[in-house]
Amino acid sequence: MAITGYGVVSRRAGEPTQLEEIVIEPPGPGEVLVRIQASGVCHTDLHYKLGKIDDKFPYLLGHEGAGIVETVGEGVTAPAVGDYVVLAWRAPCGQCRFCTIGQPHLCSASLNAEPRMFTKKDGVTLSPAIGIGTFCTHTVVAAKQAVPIPTACPPEQACLIGCGVITGVGACLYTAGVRKGSSVAVFGCGGIGSSVIMGAKLARAGKIIGVDIAENKLTWAKEFGATDVVNAAQVDPVEAIKKLTDGNGVDYAFEAVGTPQTLLQALWSRDLAGICTLIGVPDPTMTMELPMLQFFGLGGALRVSWYGDCLPSRDFPLLSNWYLSGELDLDRMVTRVIKLEDTEGAFEAMERGETLRSVIRLPEG
Repeated sequence: MAITGYGVVSRRAGEPTQLEEIVIEPPGPGEVLVRIQASGVCHTDLHYKLGKIDDKFPYLLGHEGAGIVETVGEGVTAPAVGDYVVLAWRAPCGQCRFCTIGQPHLCSASLNAEPRMFTKKDGVTLSPAIGIGTFCTHTVVAAKQAVPIPTACPPEQACLIGCGVITGVGACLYTAGVRKGSSVAVFGCGGIGSSVIMGAKLARAGKIIGVDIAENKLTWAKEFGATDVVNAAQVDPVEAIKKLTDGNGVDYAFEAVGTPQTLLQALWSRDLAGICTLIGVPDPTMTMELPMLQFFGLGGALRVSWYGDCLPSRDFPLLSNWYLSGELDLDRMVTRVIKLEDTEGAFEAMERGETLRSVIRLPEG
């Protein structure tokens, strides 16, 4: 039986979102219905709202969600009704060319639910952001997208594991493979960059350099574990990083902005054979001119991190336990706790650079 709830809907590119009544159909085979308890407001949701991802409007925004499984579809044995879960936008299918060779983090046929959410006033099918949709009271996802975690991890913190935190931490631990005692530079110290810094700290890096043009973000970088910070609006960040590393450059550079300028700076801030990892999502129009001999002469690698190369079923519980043991500072990541109707203001605060994460907290029941 279908139920009604509320969701934050983006109907046209660039226009303000609206809190609308929505209809949620029961989960189909291999799907579950989740009552959302909390959802992080991520920059990717702003990209959807602005029409920078694609044009499958209207969107049900949100993709960082934690909640309770309320109904399961046919054939679902896990998770179970009542399980506390974090939602993942990548759920390996187990059958594609990557899954079958033991690389499920690269799954090319990630599982999603069939469209189950509609606007009540005009019956339009909603496109859930990244196949999830969490700015709402309830959502329907593929069962493997709902990953059980310890109940001791509060929803406001747990939801952030679902995208921003695992993306940054995973980029360090899995994509780049940061070594103990190594040097790291992080370009862009917002939500993703701060998570990279926490990942570098977990990897026991010796020097962690935060780079940004905003002083408040450099302050955040230090709070999350950066040993040094560089204001790129005041100095050449490549030269500054060289000075901080005995003229050598860093072993690992991470770009968490998504612009050609910062990616080039990250590339040239590396030591010989250093690894540069691109995390920031570029605008579709962006291009970069790369001096090939200079790139060749440094050696090393340029990598792209998709979702931190994580495996949600393994990593969501792991990060939850790191939070509970005090090794992962998710409390500091939550800048504001808001209501569903405050989402548009959260986007505005994000664009002003005032927040790491606004988190929507829904009332119980």
